Amino acid sequence: MKIYLVIILSIFTLSCKAQSEAECLSKAQIEKDLAIVDDILQNKSSYQGLNGYDYRVDFENYLNTVPDKKITQFDFGLFLSKTIGKIGDRHSFIKDYDIRDSLYLTLAFAPFKGKVLVVDFQRDIKEYKFWNSEFPYLQSINNIPIQEILPKIHIGEILAPKDAYATNAVRDLRDIETIFRTLKIELPNPLPITLSDDKGNKKEISVKLVDGKNRATLWDDRFFKNTYRVKEEKYNDKDFIKRFFSLNNNVSYIQIGEMIEKESCPTFFEYLSEFMTKAEKSDAIIVDVRDNSGGTRDLIQELAGYFIHPDSIYVVNATKQRGKFPLDKELKERLQSRYLLSRNDLDIKEQNAVDKFMNSFEPMYDLSKEKFSEFHYYILNGQKITKGKFHYNKPIYILANERSFSAASVLVSVFKDLPNIKIVGVNTDGSSGNSERFELPNSELRGKISTMVSFQKNGKILDGIGTEPDIKIERSLDQIFLKEDYQLNRLLEIIKAE
Repeated sequence: MKIYLVIILSIFTLSCKAQSEAECLSKAQIEKDLAIVDDILQNKSSYQGLNGYDYRVDFENYLNTVPDKKITQFDFGLFLSKTIGKIGDRHSFIKDYDIRDSLYLTLAFAPFKGKVLVVDFQRDIKEYKFWNSEFPYLQSINNIPIQEILPKIHIGEILAPKDAYATNAVRDLRDIETIFRTLKIELPNPLPITLSDDKGNKKEISVKLVDGKNRATLWDDRFFKNTYRVKEEKYNDKDFIKRFFSLNNNVSYIQIGEMIEKESCPTFFEYLSEFMTKAEKSDAIIVDVRDNSGGTRDLIQELAGYFIHPDSIYVVNATKQRGKFPLDKELKERLQSRYLLSRNDLDIKEQNAVDKFMNSFEPMYDLSKEKFSEFHYYILNGQKITKGKFHYNKPIYILANERSFSAASVLVSVFKDLPNIKIVGVNTDGSSGNSERFELPNSELRGKISTMVSFQKNGKILDGIGTEPDIKIERSLDQIFLKEDYQLNRLLEIIKAE
């Protein structure tokens, strides 16, 4: 047996002596909170039970191992996060059990061809480089193989699509104290690390851990940082908005950093309309939704007005809402805000399109009629959404990556396989759930679960699966180092060659 497997006691197995009484919970308090979570999952969660996972078994086993004395909020939050994560709901989470860290690595990490690349940020030129060019890959930490550590970093996201999970887990290796606390293994300082090269040769090093001020800069290849964490009012500043659009070599490019709402960001939508007029004669359009974490579906609807033929009707998304039928007014409004309508709410032509769609539609889950509503459909009806617009009938490319999430992943799924449109990049981090939040009174943990199951046109759900690209383009080493946007440049080469 390996040494690290028998390390049970740890400075990170926190006791209530190290925390205030307010942060510690009795077994009775835990039972009460678990009863609340159980009620939420049984009566509201749309994804619980679909993949065969029985969370109640883990609840019972956990309660049987909880000592009569108080345990920490952290340990309970960790358990609950791990349990909720096994359900497969990508919008779900448990929060507020984190502990502020004090130790970090001076190394940064990036995913590359299934390996963990060790990188260093050069602040003067804003690029990354090899931390050790002779031994560029991370092999192990504290003699624990890195492939055994990675699946335990984001326990609440363990059922995310493979690429999405890997990217998030690899980046967060920097926050080593959080990881070792989760693993309940003592964190030595300095920390032994093993590097390797392409041939499997290894190099042992020792790295001194540092405080937050001296930690490494997290790796990130966001080439459009100007779209990241932008305040809403900026999307109503025309001069600012212009940076998201370009027309070069007769290829139109639209950069969408988040799925903004039309009502609160009207200036952005107005400028999009102006730009599309300029783009009408271009040879191709690229819509870039990489690293887009979601929002509303308004931009899908707006772009579809240009992308589909006025005489066409497409069923692009089918969903079922958890709840008794008929649904109450609030749930109906929440679905309608996502452009989701029941068959009875559609006109005759749309109903005919739905009937034709359903003849070949095979959803991967047969949902209970007692627990779920009838299907609600996202319809792209050309006669309704193309008014005042033109039909762009030349090639359209949706550029996405493993961090295209929620409404951005819906956008990718909606447009996939429609005429003239191709998805480019890598598999998205699919998610669509019409989520609700909750708070547990005893532990004071906050959570969120989905109440809707969302199917793609091929019958697969979005959560945990995502949408595959038609043209796969992965990051190059130069893109990881921020020397070029390889994915975009490679797509431009493909467009030029066609």
